[in-house]
Amino acid sequence: MRVVVTAVGPNNWGLADRIVHYLTSVGATIAEMQMYDHAAEGVCALMLRCQWPGRPDTLAELRARMAEVGAGQGLSIRTWARNGTGPPPRIVLCTTYRPEPPLAVLRAARDGRLRATPVAVVGNRPACRGLAEQFGIDWHLIGDDQGVPDNDRLVRILDESEADYLVLARYMRVLPAAVCWRFAGGRIINLHHGLLPGFPGAQPYRDAFARHMLTYGATVHFIVPELDAGEQTIHQDAFTVAPGTPLEEVTRLGERENEPRCLVEGLRRVVDGEVELHYHKVVAVRKAP
Repeated sequence: MRVVVTAVGPNNWGLADRIVHYLTSVGATIAEMQMYDHAAEGVCALMLRCQWPGRPDTLAELRARMAEVGAGQGLSIRTWARNGTGPPPRIVLCTTYRPEPPLAVLRAARDGRLRATPVAVVGNRPACRGLAEQFGIDWHLIGDDQGVPDNDRLVRILDESEADYLVLARYMRVLPAAVCWRFAGGRIINLHHGLLPGFPGAQPYRDAFARHMLTYGATVHFIVPELDAGEQTIHQDAFTVAPGTPLEEVTRLGERENEPRCLVEGLRRVVDGEVELHYHKVVAVRKAP
């Protein structure tokens, strides 16, 4: 069973020692370990991915031991297990204005096309509140009057809802690195409304149109703290238009048809265990024969 342990806190020597020692002492096989120092935010972080030798019911003991380590060193530690034979993963959708991508995910989960359980919709704007009410799941507004999000509250929502994945469904805010590291290891999935790496930024339709492109698209990718780390693409969907198609029609096709379809397929690849994030790169998962 794949287990990811993250630890975030003030910079301190020996941050990884007790975590690594315990895991190796019980026979866990460490496959990846990364440490990150965010001097500007005064944050030091660890992400460790390992193969857990115990049964799923022994994870409670692992979490308890990691909580002890965190309390002793002033660290915020999370232990997350990906178990393909267990219940469907729990997802939280994060939104700003556009309802089409989160609606597509909620419908796909309801209809059984996506093996996931949406447990909450979070917004820095109130535009998608009705979606949560329509599907009978929790709604949380974390933005102020200017749409500035309360990121500490977002972290609490993810923890309290026991979310496996945070899905940024056209969420138009950048997550701070401290949030990314708390849920590192492939737990944050973003929909970008442009084809990466060619068209990043907030206006990819306009940027592609200005370069007279006839092919547009969307990208689903894992989030890592470094925005330009690259190689995190899970899935891309593209569509073509005829020469002379106005920008308004390009945008309509992208927002209402292509983006929702792209997000559902990208998320399906993750929850079905077809892809994982290893060392900031998306890799295909080999299925046992």
